[in-house]
Amino acid sequence: MRTMTAATTTLWNDLDLSAELNAPLGALTWYRAGGRAEVLVQPNTVDALATLCCRCHEMAIEVRVLGLGANLLVTDSGVDGVVVQLNQPAFCGVNWQPSTVAQTIRVGAGAQLMALTAESARHGLQGLTSLAGIPATIGGAVRMNAGGTFGETAQVVHSIDHISLRGERTTLTAVELAFGYRHCALPEGIITAANLTLTAGDPVKIREHLKEVSAYKKNSQPMRDNSAGCMFKNPIDPATGRRESAGKLIDLAGMKGTALRTAYVSPVHGNFIALTPHGRADDVLALATAVQLRVLEHSGIRLEREVIVWSTKGELS
Repeated sequence: MRTMTAATTTLWNDLDLSAELNAPLGALTWYRAGGRAEVLVQPNTVDALATLCCRCHEMAIEVRVLGLGANLLVTDSGVDGVVVQLNQPAFCGVNWQPSTVAQTIRVGAGAQLMALTAESARHGLQGLTSLAGIPATIGGAVRMNAGGTFGETAQVVHSIDHISLRGERTTLTAVELAFGYRHCALPEGIITAANLTLTAGDPVKIREHLKEVSAYKKNSQPMRDNSAGCMFKNPIDPATGRRESAGKLIDLAGMKGTALRTAYVSPVHGNFIALTPHGRADDVLALATAVQLRVLEHSGIRLEREVIVWSTKGELS
């Protein structure tokens, strides 16, 4: 994938968007660390985004999407190509209906999940409260099928609006997305909106459930640390066929509380790798690798990262 030169920046000059060259990117993630983006683009319309994708495809320029930055680590070397941020009104709206009957709402991919969850409770609609406390945009939540102890995003997804890297617009149903654990079969491209099906319920019980889920996350996870949430997916133990807790495996391997330069495994929850103030993103990646090796040696189980890692070499697996 080629990188851009000064001449190729003309690919967006006539489009309805803003662009910043050599943009600080790590600061936009929850780690507050990491390198820069060759260019950070904020489109104002779906048309502008579709045209930009098409042009980037024709010029072999890589396109990435930045959501809330809560499940992302950007290496200190930064990233090449175009990073798209869907934080403008065209991508953040929600079409709530005036009544509190069951409804399918259209939500822009840039809308924030936590705000949407709280608002759904105020409307007396259930389906999202199981996702309380998860920091994500709707697009990011769908892409990784975000979830936790109480449920996952797939439970409410009816369909999504999608732009391919060639600029083609399609609608994909939940069946086509084939949701799995922290995964969906999303084609290459960008989610621009999601259609979520919510059901009417008792507003009092919905608010109580919202508080219960929020309290659980607050009491069981180090929410104030500079981290990206759970570093690893809960793996399936090949010996039993059951999904095991990554945090428990890390604890049993003796890695809970371990530090490597400016990164450390949280003493509160073993599946959180956090950074000290002004720490380095590359230290997180090095510690994550050390944790994977130790767990593999101790239990024979290979942990797979849940946190997405961006580098000049692309998305690291």
